[in-house]
Amino acid sequence: MASAARLAKLGHAVELVEATDQLGGAMTAVASGGFCWGPSTTLLPAVLRDLFRKTGRPLEREVELVPLEVIRKHHFPDGSTVQLPGGSRAAQLRAVEKLGTGLGERWLRHVDELGDDWELVRRDYLERPWDATSGPPTLRRRLATRRSVHARLRELGDPRLRALAAQPLVGAGQDPRRVPAWMAIWPYVEQRFGGWRVLGGLPTLADALAARLKTRRVDVHLSTAATDIVVRDGRVAAVATSAGLLDADVVVCAVDPGRLPALASYVTRTRPVDPAHLVHLGLAEASELAEAATGVTVWHGDPMVSLRQGLAAPSGQAAVTIELRGGDVADPLALLAERGLELRDRVLTRIEVTPAEQSERWSGSPWGVRWQGRGTVRHRLGPRTPIAGVYCAGAHATPGAGIPLVGLSAALVAHVVGPAG
Repeated sequence: MASAARLAKLGHAVELVEATDQLGGAMTAVASGGFCWGPSTTLLPAVLRDLFRKTGRPLEREVELVPLEVIRKHHFPDGSTVQLPGGSRAAQLRAVEKLGTGLGERWLRHVDELGDDWELVRRDYLERPWDATSGPPTLRRRLATRRSVHARLRELGDPRLRALAAQPLVGAGQDPRRVPAWMAIWPYVEQRFGGWRVLGGLPTLADALAARLKTRRVDVHLSTAATDIVVRDGRVAAVATSAGLLDADVVVCAVDPGRLPALASYVTRTRPVDPAHLVHLGLAEASELAEAATGVTVWHGDPMVSLRQGLAAPSGQAAVTIELRGGDVADPLALLAERGLELRDRVLTRIEVTPAEQSERWSGSPWGVRWQGRGTVRHRLGPRTPIAGVYCAGAHATPGAGIPLVGLSAALVAHVVGPAG
């Protein structure tokens, strides 16, 4: 959607092909019995502001973003907890210091050291099309490092600090042992820029983007699956869909490219991230669950359990979503009870969504490509591909998954395609 809006504003006649019956992908809501669930938080709102500003009315006139006082509440196996705020170095110092004398200062030193990586990666990888052969030497050396996030975090010493630092990656389905050290930047991003909640949840953002596509006269084909890219004389000529061929001079692939035969051979060395196992619950009482209303509550361990507030519930009741990462869990609610939160006697509605169901519905994992060491940078497509006229955006493309990186991938595509004519 972001790519379509940007290219339409640049004067291109744009057609968007969507396999499901509504726009928004994994941002869309799930609803049942008066309850509604869906994601609501994001980082780096500047990415969204840039998207809306460069395609029409500014973001603040379409959706409302509210800063999170606490990004996540963490529960550790030893019984200790910390509420990690965003957007404030001093607030993080006070919060983490409660785990033990000197740990707050140790945490701040770690986050401060991530600043150089962030500035380098932001400037020459996230915001500019990257070329492995001609990019800045400093960036090439940084991207080529053999050091992993896991190795970098060993320097923190305390296992709770290591869990705090690794959580943004583990929560996204990544293994810190396989992620390059420079991708440890997310605690810096959270401390520097904070976390943000979209009022009404990300479905509200999806609706605003759909309206923007209409304003920009993008021709949207719902319930139409793209099945392949047609290439003639080494250049894209059309998109094959379930409704027939669509002629095209430029194609932007925003699904897993491995699902399109024309691109599949170029991504044989990548693997998708397994989505989290989701359990949407409608509960008879809200009470102590209010702590999850403005962020995420995480119970560290194997598996890692996260709880986030839903989008809507009948008066006096609560909608929450449980996310499980790792392990084989027969009963997620029993596991949550073992971690200290008993919900089983209050369940009115329960909807489970397996990782396989999510990948099938969204034509690939919403969490994109699994890091498999430093080579993943080279093996992931985007913004360009080896086929002339074909580009890649979205979770499976450079620079990666999540609203901020997906939004940046669309900006990279628009940059290399350029204005029409």
